[in-house]
Amino acid sequence: MPTYETLPRFAADLDRLTPEQRRKFRKTVAAFVEDLRTGRPFRSGLRIKGVRRAPGVYELTWSMGAGPAGRATWQYGPSKIGDTPHVIWRRIGTHDILTGP
Repeated sequence: MPTYETLPRFAADLDRLTPEQRRKFRKTVAAFVEDLRTGRPFRSGLRIKGVRRAPGVYELTWSMGAGPAGRATWQYGPSKIGDTPHVIWRRIGTHDILTGP
């Protein structure tokens, strides 16, 4: 099972989300973790891509539809258990988080 940690900025961003936004994020993270666990490429619905001008930082889209799209930024960190992927969650919110991913 992949391991993770959150940066303080991510925790502050997460506190500002609505309960519905947090629910959608948790649902998306379940798919993200499954893909990490199995080692297969990320499913296209996660819309994972690198953040321009931030090498090693990726964005994941967790909400599409009415209103602004929800996004979270993350990076890989050093493995904590063998070769298991370790994710560092950096920011969460709307497109605005990409100005300081």
